Amino acid sequence: MKKSLIIFLILFFLLLSSKICAQIDEPFKIPVIVIKYFPVDGDKIDKSITGDFSESLEFTRVKTDSLTQEIVQVLEKGSTYHGYKDSTALPSLKYKIIQEFEYLKPLPVFEKKGHNQPMTDYKKILERIDIKLWVEDEDVKEVWIWGYHGGVIDLWESNMSSPFGDVSNSDRNEEDLPIFEKTYTVYHYNYQRGLSEAVEDHMHQIEALLNNVDGRDTTSEDEWDRLLFWGKFVGSDKSHKIISSHCGWAHYPPNGESDYDWKNKNYIWTDIEDWNPEGTGEKIFINCDRWNSKSLDWFIYWMQNIPGRNNNISYNTKPLTNWWIFVGDYDYAKKSKIGLVIN
Repeated sequence: MKKSLIIFLILFFLLLSSKICAQIDEPFKIPVIVIKYFPVDGDKIDKSITGDFSESLEFTRVKTDSLTQEIVQVLEKGSTYHGYKDSTALPSLKYKIIQEFEYLKPLPVFEKKGHNQPMTDYKKILERIDIKLWVEDEDVKEVWIWGYHGGVIDLWESNMSSPFGDVSNSDRNEEDLPIFEKTYTVYHYNYQRGLSEAVEDHMHQIEALLNNVDGRDTTSEDEWDRLLFWGKFVGSDKSHKIISSHCGWAHYPPNGESDYDWKNKNYIWTDIEDWNPEGTGEKIFINCDRWNSKSLDWFIYWMQNIPGRNNNISYNTKPLTNWWIFVGDYDYAKKSKIGLVIN
C-alpha cells in the first residue's frame, strides 16, 4: 500500500510538471470576441453621443478593423521574450478573433455612485451577446469593446470576471460582470484614439496581474520595493516612480522622471535587456532612442523583457516561470498555484 502511494505521488508530480512545461513551451491561445458600438446619425458617427468623434461610419469600421488586427500583432510580438535581439524567439501568446458584433446605437450606460458621468453597462453589453455561451463553450478569454469616451461616459480600460476574483484596472466590483467557472477579461477601447492607447489598456492589465500574483495587493506599501515584480523588475516603490533603473512600467521607462515620460533624452545605465532578480545582469547605456521616443515602441520593448518562454532566469536558485501564463491561462495558473517562481 505504501509503495503504491509513493508510485502514485511520483506519477502525479511528473504529470503536473509535464503540464506546467507544456504550458510554458507552447503559446497560450486566447480566443477573442470583438464588440463595436457605432451610434450613427445618417452615415456618420453621432458626435452628440460620442462627445468628440464624428467620422463616417465606413471610416470608423475600417479604422477599428485595422486597429483590431494591429493589436493582435503587437500583443503577440510583445510576448516574444527578447524578440528584439533573438530572431528565433517565439511568442507566448496567440490571439484569434472568433466573432464580432456591431451595434449602430449608443453604449448602454447607468448611473454609478461616485462617478460624474454615466458608467458603461458592461453586464448589459455581455448579456446581449450571451457571453456565458462564448466563455463556457468556446473558451473565450478576452472581449474587446470598441466604443468612445469623449467626456460623456466613464469606462474601465480592463475589467476581469473570474471565480478567483477581479484583478484588473477597474474598481474591481465583483457584480459588474457575469461570473462563470472560467475567467475572461473585458477591454474597452476608444476609436477616437489610436493603437498605442488601446495597447496601453493591456499594459496596465499585465501590471495588475503580476502585482497580484506577486502579493503587492496584500503587502504594505513600504515593502513594495522588495517585491519581485514591482521592486526588482520594475524598479519602483509606493511612489510609482523609478528608484532603481531596471525595467520600468507602462508610464515610466527606466530613465523616466514623470508619468508618460517616453521621450526622455537623458541617458541611464540599466539592466533591462539582461534583467535578473539578483541585479547582476549586464547594463547598457540608453535613453528614449532605444524605443524611438514612441509610447507604442516602448510598450512592445517592455513586454519583450518580461520573463517569457525559455527565459532561463532564476531567483534564489529557483527558475522563474513564464509570466505570460497569467495572461494566457489565468485559471490554470490559479488552480495549479503557479507563481512568478517555480517552487
